[in-house]
Amino acid sequence: MELPDDVPDTCPVCDAAYDSVSRHAGGLMVSLQETERYARVCFEPVTVDADGRREARVDFYHHTHDQA
Repeated sequence: MELPDDVPDTCPVCDAAYDSVSRHAGGLMVSLQETERYARVCFEPVTVDADGRREARVDFYHHTHDQA
Protein backbone atom coordinates (compact mmCIF):
# COMPACT_ATOMS: atom_id res chain seq x y z
CA MET A 1 0.00 0.00 0.00
CA GLU A 2 1.18 3.51 -0.85
CA LEU A 3 0.08 6.92 0.37
CA PRO A 4 -0.15 9.17 -2.70
CA ASP A 5 1.00 12.80 -2.51
CA ASP A 6 -1.09 14.08 -5.40
CA VAL A 7 -4.65 13.67 -4.10
CA PRO A 8 -7.65 15.80 -5.11
CA ASP A 9 -9.71 17.90 -2.68
CA THR A 10 -12.79 15.73 -3.25
CA CYS A 11 -13.30 12.11 -4.27
CA PRO A 12 -13.00 11.76 -8.08
CA VAL A 13 -15.66 9.03 -8.06
CA CYS A 14 -18.51 10.67 -6.09
CA ASP A 15 -17.22 14.27 -5.67
CA ALA A 16 -17.72 14.13 -1.87
CA ALA A 17 -15.24 14.89 0.90
CA TYR A 18 -13.18 11.93 2.11
CA ASP A 19 -11.19 11.07 5.24
CA SER A 20 -8.14 9.43 3.66
CA VAL A 21 -6.81 7.84 0.49
CA SER A 22 -4.56 4.82 -0.04
CA ARG A 23 -3.00 3.47 -3.25
CA HIS A 24 -2.70 -0.25 -3.92
CA ALA A 25 -0.54 -2.12 -6.45
CA GLY A 26 -1.17 -5.75 -5.56
CA GLY A 27 -3.98 -7.91 -4.33
CA LEU A 28 -6.64 -6.37 -2.16
CA MET A 29 -9.78 -7.40 -0.30
CA VAL A 30 -12.91 -5.31 0.11
CA SER A 31 -15.48 -5.84 2.86
CA LEU A 32 -18.99 -4.81 1.83
CA GLN A 33 -20.01 -4.08 5.44
CA GLU A 34 -19.86 -0.66 7.07
CA THR A 35 -17.33 -0.29 9.87
CA GLU A 36 -17.41 1.94 12.92
CA ARG A 37 -15.22 4.44 11.09
CA TYR A 38 -16.15 4.20 7.39
CA ALA A 39 -19.47 3.95 5.57
CA ARG A 40 -18.12 3.82 2.01
CA VAL A 41 -14.92 3.37 0.03
CA CYS A 42 -14.75 4.54 -3.60
CA PHE A 43 -12.21 2.99 -6.01
CA GLU A 44 -10.41 4.91 -8.77
CA PRO A 45 -7.97 3.18 -11.18
CA VAL A 46 -4.83 5.24 -11.84
CA THR A 47 -1.51 4.87 -13.61
CA VAL A 48 1.76 6.02 -12.04
CA ASP A 49 5.38 6.37 -13.11
CA ALA A 50 7.41 3.59 -11.52
CA ASP A 51 11.08 3.17 -12.41
CA GLY A 52 10.63 4.82 -15.80
CA ARG A 53 7.50 2.94 -16.85
CA ARG A 54 3.74 3.33 -16.37
CA GLU A 55 2.08 0.94 -13.90
CA ALA A 56 -1.53 0.44 -12.84
CA ARG A 57 -2.72 1.17 -9.29
CA VAL A 58 -6.08 1.55 -7.52
CA ASP A 59 -6.75 4.50 -5.21
CA PHE A 60 -9.18 3.90 -2.33
CA TYR A 61 -11.09 6.96 -1.07
CA HIS A 62 -12.34 6.27 2.47
CA HIS A 63 -15.56 8.09 3.47
CA THR A 64 -16.74 8.42 7.06
CA HIS A 65 -20.44 8.04 7.91
CA ASP A 66 -20.88 11.83 7.84
CA GLN A 67 -19.22 12.06 4.42
CA ALA A 68 -21.18 9.23 2.78
